[in-house]
Amino acid sequence: MDDVLRLDAVGQAQAVRDGQVTARELVEAAIARIEAHDGELNAVIHRRFERALAEIDSIPEEAPFRGVPILLKDLGWRESGEPYSGGSNVRDGVEPGVDGYGVVSLREAGFVLLGRTNTPEFGSTITTEPVAFGPTRNPYDPAYSAGGSSGGSAAAVAAGMVALATASDGGGSIRIPASLCGLVGLKPTRGRVSLGPAMGEGWSGFSCPGFVTRTVRDTAAALDVVSGLRPGDPYDAPALPGPLADEVGREPGRLRVGFVTRHPNRSVPEVPALAEAVTRAAALLEALGHDVEPGGPRALAEPGFAQHFGAIVADNLAAHVASLGELRGAPVRPEELEPRNAAMLGAARTHSAADHILATQWIDGYRRRMAAWWSAGHDLLLMPSLGVAPFPLGWIPPEDLSVAFGRTAHAVAYTSPVNATGQPAISLPLHRTEAGLPVGVQLVAAAGREDLLVRVAAQIERARPFEHAALR
Repeated sequence: MDDVLRLDAVGQAQAVRDGQVTARELVEAAIARIEAHDGELNAVIHRRFERALAEIDSIPEEAPFRGVPILLKDLGWRESGEPYSGGSNVRDGVEPGVDGYGVVSLREAGFVLLGRTNTPEFGSTITTEPVAFGPTRNPYDPAYSAGGSSGGSAAAVAAGMVALATASDGGGSIRIPASLCGLVGLKPTRGRVSLGPAMGEGWSGFSCPGFVTRTVRDTAAALDVVSGLRPGDPYDAPALPGPLADEVGREPGRLRVGFVTRHPNRSVPEVPALAEAVTRAAALLEALGHDVEPGGPRALAEPGFAQHFGAIVADNLAAHVASLGELRGAPVRPEELEPRNAAMLGAARTHSAADHILATQWIDGYRRRMAAWWSAGHDLLLMPSLGVAPFPLGWIPPEDLSVAFGRTAHAVAYTSPVNATGQPAISLPLHRTEAGLPVGVQLVAAAGREDLLVRVAAQIERARPFEHAALR
């Protein structure tokens, strides 16, 4: 069964349809692998194995992913009747009353939900080391971080527990763990996937749901399952020309690609491993026939971005904490939170409503300044997926907030601008450090152009197939 688990989700679904394996056998194999490997990795914090096995027989035969096991990130992907913590003890057992639209779509497609994956408290940092559940370890080296905030999902997929898992990205939280765990991670265009019915938008539109996978075709097919406007959503993404799954294998044409090996804001340190990864990816794109040249949007260098982005995130965290207090019937005290989030809560309380609106308006202008680079004729921007080299657990110190916030700001320097603009971006596992740790690179397209990202990512995957050494 390990051979079947090494297949991607599309391959597993085909194996079930062809009768090579039954849906129950596939699910039981995934459960066995979780039980065998998660003791070391701590990726799956809530298991619903008995309920999952009981649901298999009710899945329609025609469901496209009938019997394919999946794990849900324990943040954003709400499931009725199951614990939901958001990486924190503050929720104190409060459970969602209804399934999120994304979860409904996954069920209808035939996926079998096995449990929930670890995430940092409220998803507010780049490493998955919550006090409530303990650290998730990287399958490539258990001393290293699997990233955050979708670190539990990324570790589970990299270790072969499931072929794909849900994720979300508010400042890099799909692309960063995908980079650190050697996976494919696509942050969709804002509005592509609904956050309803519980939410209209996350982090004022910065956060988008998605997946971490081992193949481009899984990313495309999974996004097809959950994409689409739902009643009452605050906005919609530009329409795609057709299913993303149909873009896999379709030639992207000759593209104009800019690349950045060092952040134009020179306060972000240069990291040789990241520069090497981008340089090699640029050479590969050129060999594939694309026009590749150094350079990117001038707006990336603007020093005011981090301040305004951080203020909006802090304000949203404060609102989330207030809503948790209402849910449980008692206000959340700062001392109940991890120091990082307590500090962000304190900062938010110094912001007025006018401050928040002014920060939002600054980001509105920034979005237009960034978009001008694509409007001027560029198709893709190539950058690192993460602004720092792979790092060990504990590298983001929970008590030394000055160091923690500084390192986090450097880490998200290449990803958070794309959350602010709402554009799609995909991280691809194209490089390793000398120690064998994965390093991803990301490609950023204009708003609504996930189809272009899937085409070129699949072209890259064909030319240089991704290696998944953690599948042991």
